[in-house]
Amino acid sequence: MQKREIVMNDILECLQELVAGTHPIRPDSDMVNELGLESIKVMNLLMLLEDRLDISIPINILLNVRTPEQLLEAITKHQEECNGSV
Repeated sequence: MQKREIVMNDILECLQELVAGTHPIRPDSDMVNELGLESIKVMNLLMLLEDRLDISIPINILLNVRTPEQLLEAITKHQEECNGSV
């Protein structure tokens, strides 16, 4: 499985692809308020991450996710529940 740092880098790179480069993207950036991520872009983010990480990410893990760090935690928890650590 992939290490957390690699997964975080993938999350940040995918966000960079989806967001106009006007704001720096940090692990604690609010994806909606700071980065302007709309629902369609959130879906695109999940698809990009699924392709990059070669995993399935259920949309319901996003219920309490606001930042890339929280997304990393949600993905990590989901992967651990499914088949071991990320």
